[in-house]
Amino acid sequence: MPHKVLLIGDSGVDQYQYGTVDRQSPEAPVSVLKLTRMETKPGMAANVKENLLALSLQVDFITNLEPIVKTRFIDERSGYHLLRVDKEDQLLPWTGRSPYNLNDYDAIVISDYGKGFITYNHIEMLRAEFNGPIFLDTKKTDLAAFHGIYVKINEQEYKSRVSINDKLIVTLGSRGAMYKTGRDPKYETYYKTPKVEVHDVCGAGDTFLASLTYGFLQKQNIQYAIEFAISAASITIQHSGVYAPSEEEVNENFSNRS
Repeated sequence: MPHKVLLIGDSGVDQYQYGTVDRQSPEAPVSVLKLTRMETKPGMAANVKENLLALSLQVDFITNLEPIVKTRFIDERSGYHLLRVDKEDQLLPWTGRSPYNLNDYDAIVISDYGKGFITYNHIEMLRAEFNGPIFLDTKKTDLAAFHGIYVKINEQEYKSRVSINDKLIVTLGSRGAMYKTGRDPKYETYYKTPKVEVHDVCGAGDTFLASLTYGFLQKQNIQYAIEFAISAASITIQHSGVYAPSEEEVNENFSNRS
């Protein structure tokens, strides 16, 4: 029986406008992109959902209704991102009410992109009402409010924080990840990432969060989960645009790495 997860977070749409660049504009020092095709994929927390589903987890999803669209203009030959245009409406905060029974879930995943859907109070409420593991990816800076929660942030977010919690995971790009359980450096454990050809880092954090959850539910061990998540994210960055590796794909990659 697959594990069941409740996902909460702000979601949107990732749009990719591909084209070719053959000349520079005579009006400004910019490239002229001749559009050839467009792709649309679920973005933000919706991409986390795609990654959880690809790992064969059961998922219920609470998210915003207001549209957020991120449009990337990409030179198809080189794969370079020439421009990103974001269209965002003001999000209404989540009511805090869930149509689901929290006791039905093996884990809660919170994908907080800082658009206003998730508040500190929401996260603290979930921690108080749910007895299982909670995995949080957040832009919020007062991490001490999240003691007892597995918090995943990137290196820039770590530098911007004003406090830390007791279960902090910091992704370090090509240098892997750090797991920090206290203020002193002696409480820091570092994990290396495999060397791969990086094609696009878009969506790697979403893959990491989903795979961290999957790995923990498999073994109930956060060290194993971090290594598993690093392996999964190393697959995503070898693809163009957001990519959700399958359960079989990640397990095979992780077995080969181990």
